[in-house]
Amino acid sequence: MVEDRVYLSNLYDYYSPLLTEKQCLYFEEYYFHNLTLSEISENHNISRNAVHKNVKETVSKLLEYEEKLKLFYKANHIREIIKDTDIKEKIEEWI
Repeated sequence: MVEDRVYLSNLYDYYSPLLTEKQCLYFEEYYFHNLTLSEISENHNISRNAVHKNVKETVSKLLEYEEKLKLFYKANHIREIIKDTDIKEKIEEWI
């Protein structure tokens, strides 16, 4: 469960520019500020169900973007490749 939150937070870092302002706001309040759906609904004077639907839709979009674009996967793959000392030395030579 914690791993899912971390994964979603990482996806949010990559794909938040593709989300609406409300999607970003509710996602951040729920995942980063640990507010409950009820607290978010009270703060924005909307129903708890509307917040839940929005957060769930945002999570779906983040997963869909990653499935199609694979930016997070590719970044992690590049990090793994760079861990190889030969490649690290070659990069240092180029710089």
